[in-house]
Amino acid sequence: MAAVPLDPAPRVRPQSAEEGPRALLTVTGADRPGVTARLFGALAEGGAGVAPVEVVDVEQVVVHGHLVLGVVVGALPADGPVDEEDFLTGLGRLAADVAAATGVQVAVESASDRGPDGARPGRPHHVILLGRRVPPGAVAGAATAIAGAGGNIDAIRRLSDHPVTALELTVSGAEATELRTALAVVASTTGADIAVEQVGLARRSKRLIVLDVDSTLVRGEVIDELAARAGRAAEVARITAAAMNGELDFAESLRARVATLAGLPVEVLDEVREHLELTPGARTLIRTLQRLGFRCGIVSGGFTQITDPLARSLGLDFAAANTLEVADGKLTGGLVGEIVDRAGKARALARFAAEHGIPLDQTVAVGDGANDLDMLNAAGLGIAFNAKPVVREQAHAALNQPYLDAVLQVLGFTRDEVLDAL
Repeated sequence: MAAVPLDPAPRVRPQSAEEGPRALLTVTGADRPGVTARLFGALAEGGAGVAPVEVVDVEQVVVHGHLVLGVVVGALPADGPVDEEDFLTGLGRLAADVAAATGVQVAVESASDRGPDGARPGRPHHVILLGRRVPPGAVAGAATAIAGAGGNIDAIRRLSDHPVTALELTVSGAEATELRTALAVVASTTGADIAVEQVGLARRSKRLIVLDVDSTLVRGEVIDELAARAGRAAEVARITAAAMNGELDFAESLRARVATLAGLPVEVLDEVREHLELTPGARTLIRTLQRLGFRCGIVSGGFTQITDPLARSLGLDFAAANTLEVADGKLTGGLVGEIVDRAGKARALARFAAEHGIPLDQTVAVGDGANDLDMLNAAGLGIAFNAKPVVREQAHAALNQPYLDAVLQVLGFTRDEVLDAL
């Protein structure tokens, strides 16, 4: 899996010599009303001789009735520097009082070696684990790989439990390339999909998506269906496989495959189009993104006689594909106009984005074949969907699930957010 460099390093406010020490208070135990109020009330009162503090970071989660609350506080020096040992000792007494009053456990440790937000130094990243089921071994493998890359898991949350389970780990302290390389091994050995994205606003700033059509938006390859009706299925399937694996030039292979269709009545195109089957999750992906304000389009090495009606039926903003030549009601075996090949797909993406005034780094592209690679790499986020190995290795992220709406979890949307948008 490749890391997704979505934004530059976050700006970090350095801790000055005048700032006091920081501490992390971790509260665990059975959840009950008043625990959070009691802790922050004690901090506000400065109990147990604690110097005045500021709240630097806080995160709370309740998992099946069990509370986990983390609070990073910093001492506010008044008349002079605050001794860290005295600060931690005072907080320890305060923690003991809160624990006795509420029945939870409160641990105290130094956080002075962390950044202003309480995280460890280094660019933070999101690591997303996806699968129809996520086995413990995948989580264990990811956690081990993260630690081996010098990273620390600061938070874990579930993004989705249907149609795929998706877990998002927030990781600090790891370098992107090393993290990506280590997690790629875990993905290959456990079967889970693992994507890496840098934390930042750019992740949620995406505003446009383009999808390949054959074997991405729809199941199967349209040209294979046409070739079957021409009695040339086996020949065309061999050419298609070689082209998608990057073994043949796409434009050359396309002309060779289209030549086998010569003489087919144009009505065959209607028959194939009527039998198209959308990939599971395709409508959910498009509807959700449209309601979130995305521009949505398709860029295909297939044929406008198929893709244009498909785009209209889905309410898409853009469609680019090749056009089959027709004469006297039959396919001639030739093409009309510019060929949308590997480079043409990237140009179509750029044209689509320019038409709507959207920078390329705010675009998403999804595809499965070698002819999609230029488009995937040109986009701000390129996702290989059930793709050939050469594509998975070069894309920013890869999904091997049968559901196209799993793209939403790579973008950071939770299942609840998706349902709210439908």
